[in-house]
Amino acid sequence: MRAIRQHEFGGPEVLRIEEVADPTPGPGQVRIKVEAAGIHRLDTSIRAADLPPTMPRPELPMTPGREVAGVVDEIGDGVDEVWRGAKVVAHLGVGSSGGYAELAVADEKQLYLRPDGLESADAVAAIGTGRTSAAVLEDAQITPDDVVVVTSAAGGMGAILLQGIRNAGARAVGLAGSDAKLEIARGFGAQTVVDYRKDGWLERLRAAEPRITVLLDGLGGDVPRQVYAHLGAEGRMVRFSGDQDGYEGGATIIDILGPRVLGRIKEFERASLEAAANGTRKPYVGSAFPLAEAAAAHAALENRETTGKVVLLTQPSSL
Repeated sequence: MRAIRQHEFGGPEVLRIEEVADPTPGPGQVRIKVEAAGIHRLDTSIRAADLPPTMPRPELPMTPGREVAGVVDEIGDGVDEVWRGAKVVAHLGVGSSGGYAELAVADEKQLYLRPDGLESADAVAAIGTGRTSAAVLEDAQITPDDVVVVTSAAGGMGAILLQGIRNAGARAVGLAGSDAKLEIARGFGAQTVVDYRKDGWLERLRAAEPRITVLLDGLGGDVPRQVYAHLGAEGRMVRFSGDQDGYEGGATIIDILGPRVLGRIKEFERASLEAAANGTRKPYVGSAFPLAEAAAAHAALENRETTGKVVLLTQPSSL
């Protein structure tokens, strides 16, 4: 099979397409003929070995990727025959890998049947980006009285969060880095949009929305810090960027990354897939690359040149 292989840590160029042996599922495992593999920002940190002390470096060489969707083409000992030939989606695990390939192995307990009508790329977005979004929305406890700012509003999570805000009846504000991205944010429900890359963006935000009650941030850096300072003492920020220093103000900060969320991953995955299937929180796949162009996909993501969820496709697509 073809797979993306990484033999050293470094920039996107370390990701190369190679021919490798087909994997074989062990007891309790299945093999998936991959149609779509998700790229997460954490994947770029793993590739560069830019990881927190609590997360060990993976052993090299490796095939990156932790989110896959496709069809089960082989099952291991002890696996229910119902999975053979099934259309599935799976998150291989936080510390796992092997998704950027034509074939991937997953534990049976990680599998979900792909809901009818949900394409592989959308299912991949739901199983990864969607599950985190579900946790964010739960912790945010948004009400119709809220005015909610979403950073990176044209990204995969941003699009889902804007839909969640709309569903709650609150006012949605999207921050993004270009006119095209602002239009995407509007399309997913943002009533006010601001380009944070233009001078004077904070003043425009304050003029348009003098009252902001909630900030949902996965961006980190100066932009969310400045918005956070604009929150009143009764406001709250749900932070999922991992960036924890330099926030000055009296608003509540809720960090969702941690044991509480990890202990409920399956619950959030199920909720996200259900919302994707019924259309209440549809994933947005804005950037799809052929499997062989994983390096280009990583570079585009790091340079903020992508929109929506970024995926790799093993076959040509109209996306």
